[in-house]
Amino acid sequence: MPNDRRSIELEIEVPGTSEEVWQAVATGPGISSWYVPHTVEECAGGAAMASFGPGPEMQVSGRVAVWEPPQRVCFDGGEGVDGLAFEWTVEPLGENRCMVKLANTGFGQGGEWDAQYDGMVEGWGLFLFNLKLHMEHFAGQTAASALPMGMWTGSRDEAWAVLTAALGIPSAPTAGERIEARAPNSPPLAGKVVDAAPWRIALLLDQPAPGTAFVAVESYGDHAGASVWLYLYGAGGAEAAERDGPLWQNWLADVLGGVDGSTE
Repeated sequence: MPNDRRSIELEIEVPGTSEEVWQAVATGPGISSWYVPHTVEECAGGAAMASFGPGPEMQVSGRVAVWEPPQRVCFDGGEGVDGLAFEWTVEPLGENRCMVKLANTGFGQGGEWDAQYDGMVEGWGLFLFNLKLHMEHFAGQTAASALPMGMWTGSRDEAWAVLTAALGIPSAPTAGERIEARAPNSPPLAGKVVDAAPWRIALLLDQPAPGTAFVAVESYGDHAGASVWLYLYGAGGAEAAERDGPLWQNWLADVLGGVDGSTE
């Protein structure tokens, strides 16, 4: 496979000044509000940490390889460490608009890298859209997140059908439609659909608190990963994220594990 496939280059236009957008893509509270929880030491050579889950194996350490506010920041695994690097560039487009560019490099060769590359292309598209929602509706605020996932043994289509049916929501809603989860044992989840694509719905939430959410299913070979990701704002949002994250995790395990599926 040609080497030029080994980098991901994406961009998205968002509202905000360079300084405001920089805070969202280069600082711990900013990144945590649309991606996964981060801590960032705000200087060149500083430490960075991304948390992809509760266990110690889910904490990924790194380094601030480049720190050039408010224009460019690069995160990598550390000096002399091979692996993925993530360069973010903020380019002003005029009054209160910026283009955010991501260059994700360091992918290796082989089938395992191919799967990781494809998954990250899809994942970055979702998270960049969430960055846009954050800047449009919650700029300057910090979200508390709940990022539960459950695994399904079977196809992505099957997992999506099971997930949406269990939630009592349409599998293909239209943008602008308000939907509300009606599962008997699920935590509250309701809001306006801002984007809908195969295996994914993006919401601007009004329940359990103001924020954004993604109901999504990703493919992992013979398995599919089903997620209900929430990014909630304000004191009520932080409380709801702490309360509902474990409840959603248990709910996903029950739903996906109880109908020809399994959890991992």
